[in-house]
Amino acid sequence: MSFATDKCYQAKPGEVPRDWYSVDADGQVLGRLAVKIATVLMGKNKPTYTPHVDTGDFVVITNAEKVKVTGRKAEAMEYDSYTYYPGGRRVIPFNEMKQKHPERIIEFAVKRMLPKNAMGRRMMTKLKIYKGGEHPHIAQQCKTLDLSKI
Repeated sequence: MSFATDKCYQAKPGEVPRDWYSVDADGQVLGRLAVKIATVLMGKNKPTYTPHVDTGDFVVITNAEKVKVTGRKAEAMEYDSYTYYPGGRRVIPFNEMKQKHPERIIEFAVKRMLPKNAMGRRMMTKLKIYKGGEHPHIAQQCKTLDLSKI
């Protein structure tokens, strides 16, 4: 007797191969870039995607300071944080964040598109973001990720 589950492939955590991809954020629109990066981190671009297993790949992003936003988002966007002290709400405008910590802009955008659980936090550890055009992951032989095919 054949069941439907006999024909479905379920990835196991130990047998998932991980690739390293490199992405240049120069001139990319923030939201569109973040969607595609989140897709690769989750593994949804692979035929072996399994919802309860982290099947994603590593992604190295360079030139984070050259990412752009459309419309009036540069003036309107703000990043909130709270220190858990009374009156401890901190609001950082987009332009200030882009000058001081441009890698956090991409990090926050991608983080909000991943699952909000322990697996989503593990997926974020596979994202490496760097300010300039250089990165220390040369030994991993990163392949260039074609974002138009995702």
